[in-house]
Amino acid sequence: MKNLKNAFSSRRRKLLLGVPALGLGAFAAPAVLAQTAWPAKSITLLVGFAPGGQTDFAGRILTGGMQTVLGQPVVIDNKAGVNGNIASVEVMKAPPDGYKLLVGNGGSMTIAPHVYKTIGIADPLKLTPIGVLLQSPLVLAVPASSPVKTYADFLELVKTKNKASQGIDYGSPGIGSITHVTMELLRERMGGPKMSHVPYKGSGPAMTDLISGRLDAMFDATSVVAPYIKSGQLRPLMVTSEKRVLVFPDVPTAAECGVKDFKVIQFIGLYGPPGLSPDIVSKVNGAINSALKDPLVVKGIQDRGDELGGGTSDRLSELTRSQFRMWGDVVKANNIQAD
Repeated sequence: MKNLKNAFSSRRRKLLLGVPALGLGAFAAPAVLAQTAWPAKSITLLVGFAPGGQTDFAGRILTGGMQTVLGQPVVIDNKAGVNGNIASVEVMKAPPDGYKLLVGNGGSMTIAPHVYKTIGIADPLKLTPIGVLLQSPLVLAVPASSPVKTYADFLELVKTKNKASQGIDYGSPGIGSITHVTMELLRERMGGPKMSHVPYKGSGPAMTDLISGRLDAMFDATSVVAPYIKSGQLRPLMVTSEKRVLVFPDVPTAAECGVKDFKVIQFIGLYGPPGLSPDIVSKVNGAINSALKDPLVVKGIQDRGDELGGGTSDRLSELTRSQFRMWGDVVKANNIQAD
């Protein structure tokens, strides 16, 4: 009896330690299975801009569908400032555990690093690309009160004002924004005529001055200008996509206007910290693609004039890298500096 009691005690000690004993190796499995599967808690998406903008919208419209797939809450945290860089830096420094991710747009990811030289800017090429949330071509628009009706008229206006040594005034949400550098790229294509850039603190105030006629023209994303075009306050001249957009079927593309090699897309993607595991990337990417199949999400994005994202993480990686190179060349050629 004593020997039997000792045998049971020995077996019990070994089982508690997760060690196979007396042919019962299967009892070691729970020690492995007990590891917590990701995600085990809520996931935070940092947005480097104020609520209500295009980047914020891109994150918020997908949170419901993403958390359904991932099984944990997905929440937005707005950390506005320095063209999205405050949020970018925070995610750069975050542990690669998948619980703090970045909703970043093309401007902050591919232009800001070239424009801001005296402050610490997160290196977007070190962040881990996860997936494209949405994308949007830009629209060149003028006030409804402007005599300019077409892109040809716009060229004539630029020519006329340059002869008078004036140049046109164009606005943007800020120095180094995608709308700013896009107009500079167009100016290059036009042979470098005189143009005066008027930077604002956001698209809202810039749009107010454009509508009032204090500015001659401005580029901005389709979702930003769509309400003003539909209300008759602005007139669109061209879009920067390869094909005409659904919300403006009568507006010609840049190529149709005679502007070659002028495809500009504002994209918004989800990024993780450096070193994020491929397994987590795959899970979050799958959640993005699943959320983008929801009819309400599709309608919400397309009604604003934006286009659906989706695809693999490699797609976001290529977008980021190609636009990083392109805008770097434009910034350097036009000596665009924010500080």
